[in-house]
Amino acid sequence: MTDRPQVAAHSTGTDAVRLGLVIGALGVVFGDIGTSPLYTLQTVFNPGDPHPVPVSPENVYGVASLVFWSVMIIVTITYVLLAMRADNDGEGGIMALITLLSRWRTARGRRFAVFLAGLGIFGASLFFGDSMITPAISVLSAVEGLKTVEPSFERMIVPLTAVIIVALFMVQRRGTAVVGRIFGPVMIVWFVTIGALGIRGIARHPRILEALSPTYAVGFLFGHFGTAFFALAAIVLAVTGAEALYADMGHFGRRSITRAWLLLVFPACVLSYLGQGALILDDSANISSPFFLLAPGWARLPMVVLATAATVIAAQAVITGAYSVAAQAAQLGYLPRLRVAHTSESTVGQIYVPWINWLLMVSVLTLIFAFRSSAALAFAFGMAVTATITITTLLFFYVARAKWGTPLWLLCLGAVPLLIVDLLFVGANLTKFVHGAWLPLLIGLVAFTVMTTWQRGREIVTAERERREGSLRVFIDDLREGRTRTTTVPGTAVFLNRGKLTAPLAMRANVEANHVRHEHVVVMSIHTETVPRVSDAERIAVDDLGHTDDGITHVTATFGYMETPDVPRALALVDPAATEGRLQLDQASYFLSKIELRPGDQPTMARWRKHLFIATSYITADAAEYFGLPRERTVIMGSHIEV
Repeated sequence: MTDRPQVAAHSTGTDAVRLGLVIGALGVVFGDIGTSPLYTLQTVFNPGDPHPVPVSPENVYGVASLVFWSVMIIVTITYVLLAMRADNDGEGGIMALITLLSRWRTARGRRFAVFLAGLGIFGASLFFGDSMITPAISVLSAVEGLKTVEPSFERMIVPLTAVIIVALFMVQRRGTAVVGRIFGPVMIVWFVTIGALGIRGIARHPRILEALSPTYAVGFLFGHFGTAFFALAAIVLAVTGAEALYADMGHFGRRSITRAWLLLVFPACVLSYLGQGALILDDSANISSPFFLLAPGWARLPMVVLATAATVIAAQAVITGAYSVAAQAAQLGYLPRLRVAHTSESTVGQIYVPWINWLLMVSVLTLIFAFRSSAALAFAFGMAVTATITITTLLFFYVARAKWGTPLWLLCLGAVPLLIVDLLFVGANLTKFVHGAWLPLLIGLVAFTVMTTWQRGREIVTAERERREGSLRVFIDDLREGRTRTTTVPGTAVFLNRGKLTAPLAMRANVEANHVRHEHVVVMSIHTETVPRVSDAERIAVDDLGHTDDGITHVTATFGYMETPDVPRALALVDPAATEGRLQLDQASYFLSKIELRPGDQPTMARWRKHLFIATSYITADAAEYFGLPRERTVIMGSHIEV
């Protein structure tokens, strides 16, 4: 009898957690795609567009149908139903797909897999461009609603947008869970409101519901291909944020994101688009701001306030996605080790990356002051989105073939139509190249260059470092046999190292240059598990490295992802018997191996790439601070390596 209440309580607790994740996902993940109704149809029919779409009933029905089916095909099918099933230990996004590629590629397909991995890195680079443009265009488009309330407010738009952006980036350190709890209820109100206003618009012209039929989309695309093709460059704005859904999967999980999308976000956005289409059919003068004109006059100022809050959340979606992409890129060796703060004990993917945060803030502010309007940014927005979506689709189907063994005929049946749709969007956005589409491509190219340069430079440095370090076992044997002359001094020395196969450079330098070794030597490696915390009983593993009487041991300390690695405290847990005597931790010296990079004459990389690699190395997180080492007893022994 006592089990049932406990089961019920457990079930209630689980349901509460799931509901919390759904609300959190609404507050973080869907801001970008959920605020697309603000500017999509307005941009399609914008008379200032280089290739404007004339307002006519046939065009409005065709555009509304293309918007609906684009969202259905790209977001619901490509991302929610397909891509989000390919995760790397719960993490999503292009970097997760690249990891899966490297894990499952075969020898026969190795060359093609390497090509796809490079394409994936470029897609991840484009996502950084998206992460810069989205906050700027989203918040600008909302604050511009002030013009529908009072035209004189126009001069306040840019400075007010800048203030909102600075405030948003300042609160990121509190974590996506906290931000999601704050923003989630706001987004619920947002989606209910835009859905209700959409119904209000549909009631004025109910026949707009016929646009849900794919015949209108197909008829518009093939019957008026010239107009429809150029319209795709603006229609793509309806699917911006699709990659953020996937990249943020580690923050809230696939189920929470899927439920929120299918039950609330998708229906609300569709109703808003159809309502705006009905409004334009009723009066073509409404194309200037159909979203805000759906609301009655008395409600427009509150809608501007609500839209501003929603677009701040839109910025949040891509910011958290950028954190995930950057952290995964660092793990894969495409970026240096960045300081990553985990902000949740229940979800490993909820992180905050300070360096990325401040870089994005400066970039977003620069775009706001440079472009000064959402219309000017709209031309640049679609390029990064369409290219990223196309690359994600391609990588997913390759992983589906390599991981799940999907039959080739079935793969082609799904991949070919989806890729045709994606490539149509890419082609349409290329027509806007000189009007701003070059910007995300430039940002993506810069990020791609930095990431591939770091990956190549890291390979060069790692190979040279391993050559200089040599085998740890052989090094210890040389010390034991007296082939290396040293004087043993009292005390304990701790050398941090990446593993136990090679000798730490600092340890080798201390022996070979200073001819001294300490009475007790600990070579220590840090391992991070994907659990919040590790108990002290499971934290330490000791290896005597083949000898039990030389005072040299290897210690592996395991930490959870929520824990800050504290090396001195971890060493205090070591059994003295395992280290051949008690460690004198209160007086122990800690040695770090610091590599000074210099451009060399070797033909490893172009000289400008060598300088870029060295410059990038300066953003690496400080090791002494990260590992909690006492500054007064930390010795950094440098060694230079030419790249």
